[in-house]
Amino acid sequence: MKTKKAFTLIEVLLVIGIIILLAGAIIVAVNPGRQFAKARNTQRKTDTTAILNAIVQNMVDNQGAWKCDAVPELPSSTTLIATPGGVDLASCLVPTYLPRMPLDPQRGTINTTTGEYNTQYNIRYDPASGRLEVCAPYAELGETICTSK
Repeated sequence: MKTKKAFTLIEVLLVIGIIILLAGAIIVAVNPGRQFAKARNTQRKTDTTAILNAIVQNMVDNQGAWKCDAVPELPSSTTLIATPGGVDLASCLVPTYLPRMPLDPQRGTINTTTGEYNTQYNIRYDPASGRLEVCAPYAELGETICTSK
């Protein structure tokens, strides 16, 4: 009597189960949504740092004082960097200190026809301590992104 060699049903089901577990682990490890959110948060951190550095550079160029005709004083309460509806820092910083005004990668908007923009970033200056803070309130993954000097 000849015996046939073949896989049993248990062996086939076991291999399929292992493949499903490995595929699930790979999908969780790669998780493209989370990776894109991390990339957007990195962009937000870069943008807030660029805005803050441009403001500080303006102050350095003017012996420690903020100087801009369009915005005579930096806001002492948390204020949106936008026009209209906020403080217009673009007129003070672009193109001397920044090539363009940074915008939040998901929510920031600019109207190229009118020049109106909304960065979706906030600024606050504490004159008593000299502390300047630029924040990205719409950061993802539960992060708080604020840059201060």
